[in-house]
Amino acid sequence: MAINRLALDNPAYYINREVSWLAFNRRVLDEALDVNNPLLERLKFLAITASNLDEFFEVRIAGLVQQIEDGYNDAGPEGFTLTEKRDLVFQETHKFVDDQYQCWNEKLRPELFANGIRVLSLHELDATAREFVDDYCQRELDIMLTPVTVDPAHPFPRVINKAQYVAFLLRRRRRSSLTYTGVVAVPRVLPRLVRLPSEGTTDFIFLADLVAHHAARMYHGYDIVSSAAFRVTRNSNLYLAEEESRNLLESVRAELHNRRKGDAVRLEIEADADPEIVERLRVNFELDPWQVFPVHGPVNVSRLFNIYDQTDRPELKFKTYVPRELRLTAKSADLFEELRRHDVLLHHPYDSYDAVVSFIESAAEDPHVVSMKQTLYRTNEHSLIVPALISAAASKEVTAVVELKARFDEASNIRWARDLEDAGVQVFHGLVGLKTHCKLSLLVRRDPDGVTRRYAHLGTGNYNASTARIYTDLSLLTADPDITSAVHDVFSFLTAYAEHSSYDPLLVAPINLAESCLALIAREAEHARQGRPAHIIAKMNALLDKNIIAALYRASQAGVQIDLIVRGMCALRPGIRGVSDRIRVRSLVGRFLEHSRIFYFSNGGDEEIYLGSADWMPRNLYERVEVLFPLKDPLLRERVKTEVLAAQLADNLKARLLQKDGRYIRAWQAQGKRKPPSGPAAFNSQEFLVGLAEGRQSLDEIPSVGQPRRMRRVLAGKS
Repeated sequence: MAINRLALDNPAYYINREVSWLAFNRRVLDEALDVNNPLLERLKFLAITASNLDEFFEVRIAGLVQQIEDGYNDAGPEGFTLTEKRDLVFQETHKFVDDQYQCWNEKLRPELFANGIRVLSLHELDATAREFVDDYCQRELDIMLTPVTVDPAHPFPRVINKAQYVAFLLRRRRRSSLTYTGVVAVPRVLPRLVRLPSEGTTDFIFLADLVAHHAARMYHGYDIVSSAAFRVTRNSNLYLAEEESRNLLESVRAELHNRRKGDAVRLEIEADADPEIVERLRVNFELDPWQVFPVHGPVNVSRLFNIYDQTDRPELKFKTYVPRELRLTAKSADLFEELRRHDVLLHHPYDSYDAVVSFIESAAEDPHVVSMKQTLYRTNEHSLIVPALISAAASKEVTAVVELKARFDEASNIRWARDLEDAGVQVFHGLVGLKTHCKLSLLVRRDPDGVTRRYAHLGTGNYNASTARIYTDLSLLTADPDITSAVHDVFSFLTAYAEHSSYDPLLVAPINLAESCLALIAREAEHARQGRPAHIIAKMNALLDKNIIAALYRASQAGVQIDLIVRGMCALRPGIRGVSDRIRVRSLVGRFLEHSRIFYFSNGGDEEIYLGSADWMPRNLYERVEVLFPLKDPLLRERVKTEVLAAQLADNLKARLLQKDGRYIRAWQAQGKRKPPSGPAAFNSQEFLVGLAEGRQSLDEIPSVGQPRRMRRVLAGKS
């Protein structure tokens, strides 16, 4: 059945981006509600939903509001105008916040209490705890507080993005007919949850409660009519005129300062706040009523992370495990000799990230290594990679491409860039108008055999050893001449804007990545039309690009079987008769954050697999420097196909399947079951891969449950 290009523009074939994102955060909240998860892990999932929602408002909703204020009201691929999106977000986010607090108040807090982990209010404190609180406030808190009363001589204080405050409604004792607004910042240097002394229980109290309690000491001469904790979220987009910037680092630094003062987009405030306080704050921050969120519990649920971090109860957390370490073959004296023999593929966090850190650290110390090149998008505060580059600069040519515009990591990246420059590293900040998102490390080494070779690391995730323990990513270590030569050319592009006619075998955005992905999908469609094996399995964080989606629809119409593993936003609508009935979309939300990008093409039996840093989103395809790289080694392709992809396609516990109406249902519900499988029939892909890394499980234990016959044949190599 053929459908022309015009038909594929039908808004009914696309899911709204904001709706899809909210559905993803809903799946995270489902994990907080899932009693099969350990209790403290459920608490962490709830905190993650709040952190996710913060960024959604800071970036996506802030941009949406800004566009509407600027007079735009264009429709997206799904047909919604900007104002319609705003109204939809208003309804969905308020309902979601209500559900968050229902989860906290009715599920998690009572269960924590039953397990001896208590978040107490002031009236619940016993004499010992109250004595501790009074002493704590006197020693630590009171000296940090600055009370402000808003009047003609004292304007409303500047409220910092996402910082917590307490607002007061005050009445002067001498002039009782007037009420004033008081504002006190909750000190950011103190923990938001204060640990209380206790025996047999683990007790906390919110710092904001202590600030409100001690208000009487600050506002002498006033009666406190009421008080309420509140928090403001501000527009956190950076608005840089890069073409006009003489120094990008200084421009980003200046704009970061402005970010803290960006326009308010959301007000969170305690639900029992006096209406007069709410209205005064709303007017002050110039917010519409829909942007005010009354919350039935602690303002800023993400702070519940502190309970997880400060509670030593391993039985209420996921079981710890030991990642698999890279072992060299007996014939190899070091990692470089190993890479001359064969490529190495690592699957984090199941495989230890130490091998990647060691690759860079050992190069810094190795006298045979003469130069090092490195991209840095995000790295951890106590990074071992940056000190290694600094150390190497004393004796080698070292180049670092540091992305200053990595959202919310700009300040730390500015610090790293300055430290690297001070040490003699050549630091570049990528290309004007493009973020550097590719994950590349390149070494040049004069090997003992007299040959000068390149060695490279290419990854799907950031050079961050901390997140590598909780994000699933793939790393390729290689000495392949074609790949390492192409990586060298990408660095030339980043440092000199030197475009090459070809970056084969790499696919590079914004040069040829979108075009190449469309060609690979079209090639698969042609295989299907010719009766050859045709199958696409694509795993990514988000699928939003309309051109890619239309190409997948055309491939489905041609007979290509398509399995998409999309963790977050997905604008493609599967299961539409004659359009996408050969496409299945699943999302996995579990213990680890699925972050790897994998693109499998059966290619008529001559299989190809690409890995990389890019999702199928417009920003990745056209607005960033991204790299997809092939797995050339058949054994590594087989590992990704039969281990990573097979496990995720068999998952019937953590997988949700996207329906054509935009809903996600559990994989076991899609199989017609009324309750989750148990025993041998239950399969959690992430826990299986932990067991595989520890040697407790084997690949033949991956069940065929949930995989249609066509999928089992492909994974068995019988396409």
